[in-house]
Amino acid sequence: MFLTILAATFAVAFVTAFIVDCIFKKPIRNILGRIIRDAISAAWVRYLRFAIYVVGISSGVRVWDLEKYITPMDKRPEAVVLNSDRWTLEIYRTIIGTLQGVAWLLLVFFVFALIAYVIVNLAGGRKRR
Repeated sequence: MFLTILAATFAVAFVTAFIVDCIFKKPIRNILGRIIRDAISAAWVRYLRFAIYVVGISSGVRVWDLEKYITPMDKRPEAVVLNSDRWTLEIYRTIIGTLQGVAWLLLVFFVFALIAYVIVNLAGGRKRR
């Protein structure tokens, strides 16, 4: 049963990260294309999309929390039973964890992108003068 919940949370985290990737693919490409006016911007887009999957899956699949289904707790002689209510809760936690991790990643990216955009525009304005 543990392997099933592990596989299910991985699949849910992957699908959630995929949806976020599809939503933000074009904005990320446009932002990086505008800041980095070189062919290397495509590599940065690819790296950031990879980071969305890595951060999303690692935030959504919390292996240390899933250990309670195979390891007895301190005061309990047996492991926690995995019933339908717990399945629902784990899937919900996976979706929220994935979205939360990816949201932080994108927030940091967009803050640095905004700073870079301002710097690029200031440098471009000085060249014109």
